[in-house]
Amino acid sequence: MGKARKAAFEYVEPIGMRVLVRKDEPKRETKGGIALPDAAEIPTITGRIVTISTQIENDPDVPLRQYDKVLFHPKNAIPVDFESDNQLFVVPVEDVVAVFRRQDGEGA
Repeated sequence: MGKARKAAFEYVEPIGMRVLVRKDEPKRETKGGIALPDAAEIPTITGRIVTISTQIENDPDVPLRQYDKVLFHPKNAIPVDFESDNQLFVVPVEDVVAVFRRQDGEGA
C-alpha cells in the first residue's frame, strides 16, 4: 500500500454569524515612539476581515465586509491552526465591536 498524503487546506470558510479575521501585529512602540519591552506588550484586538460567512454576506443589517479593519473582543475568538504564524481567528459577529471607516473623499 502507498502512503496516504495529507491534504492541504486551501481556505477557511466561517459558518453562521462569524468572520475570519487576521489579527494585527502586537504593538512594540507607543504613538510617542517609546519602545515597549516584551513583558509590557499591549494585547492587540484589531485585525482585518479575511472572509465573511455567507449568512453575513446576505444580511443587510450586518455592516461587515471583506477587508474591513475591525476591533473585536478576543474572549470568544477561536484561533485557526492554518498558518505557521497563527494570526487567523474565527470571531462571532457579536464580538466585533467596531469597524474602522474613512470619511468619503479621503484616500485609502
